[in-house]
Amino acid sequence: MALRSYFLSPASKPHLTTPEEVHEAIRVLKVSKAPGPNSILKRALKHLPKQAVSLLARIFNTLLCTHHIPQTWKHARVISILKPGKDPALPSSYRPITLLDKIGKLFEKILLARILHVIKERRMMRDKQFGFRPRHSTSLQLAHLVERITRNFSEKRLTSTVFLDVAKAFDTIWIDGPLYKLTLFNFLSYIVHTISSYFRDWMFKVSFQMATSSH
Repeated sequence: MALRSYFLSPASKPHLTTPEEVHEAIRVLKVSKAPGPNSILKRALKHLPKQAVSLLARIFNTLLCTHHIPQTWKHARVISILKPGKDPALPSSYRPITLLDKIGKLFEKILLARILHVIKERRMMRDKQFGFRPRHSTSLQLAHLVERITRNFSEKRLTSTVFLDVAKAFDTIWIDGPLYKLTLFNFLSYIVHTISSYFRDWMFKVSFQMATSSH
C-alpha cells in the first residue's frame, strides 16, 4: 500500500542528459558485442552525426521525464550455447547469453550514471563493495582476500569466508522489494519510477546453438 501511494505521487525533477553526455556514452561502447533484437550494431552508433545524437538526447530526456522504458527495449534475445562436453538433452548444459536493444542499453548507461552519482554523493556504498563499480574488478577483490588471508596466517589467526551465488537473481526477484528499499533511502523519485518501469513486462525469445563436430 505504501509503495502504491508512492507511485501515485508526483516524481522529482529529473537530471536531464545532453548530446555531449550521449556522445561520450556512445564513444565508450565496445563494438565487439553482438547486436540485439533490432540488429543495430554498436559500430553504427559510433558513426551517428551530431543531429542524430542530439535527437537521442531528446528521446532520453523524454523518458527521464515520463519515467517510461519503451516495451521494445524489453524484448530480449537469449542465445543458449551448449557448453563443451555437456549433454545437449539437459537444459543445464547450456550457457544463456542475453542480447538487448542497443539504444536501450545506451539509455541504461545514462540512467546508471545518475544512480551512481546519488550513491557516491550520499556515501551509500561501502568501500569494500566491488561488484558493479568502476575500478573495482574481481581481480582486485581476490588480491584483497589473499592479502587478508596472508596477514592472518602471519598473525596466527583464522580466516572465515562465505560465498553466495544467487541463481537467476533477476528472473526471480520480488520487484517491489528493492523499489521499497529505495524509497526508504529517500532515493530520487524520478529514478525509482524509471527503475520500476524497467523491471516490469519483459519478454524473452530463446534460441539454441548446438555444438558442431568436425570430421
